[in-house]
Amino acid sequence: MVRLTRIYTKTGDAGTSALAGNDRHPKEDLIFNAIGTVDEANSSIGIAMCYVDKEDVYTLLKNIQNDLFDLGADLASPKVSVTDAHITYLETNIDLYNDQLKPLESFVLPSGSKASSYLHLSRTIVRRAERCVWDSVNQRETNPLIAKYLNRLSDLLFVLARYLNGGKDILWEPQVKLLADGVTGNTPGSGPGDSRFDP
Repeated sequence: MVRLTRIYTKTGDAGTSALAGNDRHPKEDLIFNAIGTVDEANSSIGIAMCYVDKEDVYTLLKNIQNDLFDLGADLASPKVSVTDAHITYLETNIDLYNDQLKPLESFVLPSGSKASSYLHLSRTIVRRAERCVWDSVNQRETNPLIAKYLNRLSDLLFVLARYLNGGKDILWEPQVKLLADGVTGNTPGSGPGDSRFDP
């Protein structure tokens, strides 16, 4: 159990921070970039959860938030908190929700409902976190399963974003198609109509 009695410590005022074991490193160290980006992804998922109206998805995301805390601890003190079982859990849920969706016919725009849009944002942050972790894996002792977990998590967030849009994907329309439809550019008001604004 974690018990905090003080929030600020002033120990980082000289530009260093401590990992587990109290070893101090510069705050710009790759490991802190990885830990911080995982934290950012977790916070973004928390925002998405504010708009999720399906209990199964909410519970899944809450489980993932807990996993991401374990993952951050794994980065701070190399051990094996993240295992193949965590990755299998993600893959099982990817298949579960993806099987309920129609096959993609184009790239999906990161848009739609608030929950879906925030999950798309979370997906991009998770991808960045994965890149940060690979930087760390290549330069210091780091559990490589963390990067694999983040890779699968980004895929799951993509599938959940589609799922929460109710199967109504907002598809990318290439410029060549817009021109064929008589649209002269992607300036405001020139693109295809949005059903929300139809009279």
